[in-house]
Amino acid sequence: MSESQTLIDLVEKRLTVFCSDRRAELTAIEPELAPVIDFIQGLLIGGKRFRALFAYWSWVSCLNTLPNPITEEQKERSSKALVDICAALEMFHAAALVHDDLLDNSDTRRGAPAVHKQFESLHENSGWAGSAVRFGQAGSVIAGDLMLGWASELFDSGVKRSPSSEIAWQCRDEFAKMRIEVMAGQYLDILEENAGPTRDADEAVGRANRVMLYKTAKYSIEAPLLIGASFCGAESGTLRGLTAFAIPLGLAFQLRDDVLGVFGEPEVTGKPIGDDLREGKRTTLIALTRQSLNFATVKLFDELMTNRELTSEQIKLLQETIKGSGALAKVEQMIEEYGNESLLALQQLKIDDYGKQNLKALALKVVNRSS
Repeated sequence: MSESQTLIDLVEKRLTVFCSDRRAELTAIEPELAPVIDFIQGLLIGGKRFRALFAYWSWVSCLNTLPNPITEEQKERSSKALVDICAALEMFHAAALVHDDLLDNSDTRRGAPAVHKQFESLHENSGWAGSAVRFGQAGSVIAGDLMLGWASELFDSGVKRSPSSEIAWQCRDEFAKMRIEVMAGQYLDILEENAGPTRDADEAVGRANRVMLYKTAKYSIEAPLLIGASFCGAESGTLRGLTAFAIPLGLAFQLRDDVLGVFGEPEVTGKPIGDDLREGKRTTLIALTRQSLNFATVKLFDELMTNRELTSEQIKLLQETIKGSGALAKVEQMIEEYGNESLLALQQLKIDDYGKQNLKALALKVVNRSS
């Protein structure tokens, strides 16, 4: 079994045990709270665990290049604590997915109903009074908020076993910054969905790039890398180098996500075809498309992008427009360029070669993924 798989197994075991403990707490309050933990635990199953893996391999990469190497006993103790930190990152990510699906009116996640749809079905199947849709929305907000709190609980469980108080506070600072940045990115995302059609097309690419920087690049790649490195006391120069590796990789990660959101295969992505088009996502792919269209075509394009009930024919028309505009080819080129920039920055980092090889393998998975 690979070291990465061992970490994934440990993180999933930790999440299972944690949820089991929380289940006992919730059902002791009221047995009818069981569906809340059921839906949360269902979402926590699976996923690529990129955030946990980036944190782990960053820690490994920096561990052997410290000015004052730690003992094997300290390493063993820290590795166990790191599992909680990695589990916290995955819990936080799942919480963000719950809220993201609600904000985007996205009905599926990983081929299954999104959490708000599961609460909606619970209401309908139980024959309760009131609006099932409203109940689903409220339930998912509460579930997501619970998970954010639990992510902090898991994170604190790990960092309080840090090698020093200075390291603990550095990790907490990075975690706090990540929380602020991803929420800012979420707001900017919904802002662009609503304000995008009213803005100048020439501004759209810059605004879309800012969204993906804060909503994805920093939270999905940079924060886990910096937290992992900080947990072993990496120096500021190493942290700056990891940021230089992380940001272009995170941008490539989101651009690949944008392409899959429009052209991905449902059986692979777990999302309906053209899901981003139905949600009216104002991505870089969409911004580049709008830049190349004439006024009349842009108007029609925007009208379709604000229609949440697109037919399969309309989705096909939008896909053909995006391809024909050259935007898809431009985004694929951007992914390649960002990926190369990221790998060059990684190559220049003065970190452990074994860890560096695993970070490179992760980076290539991020850029070349199909789901």
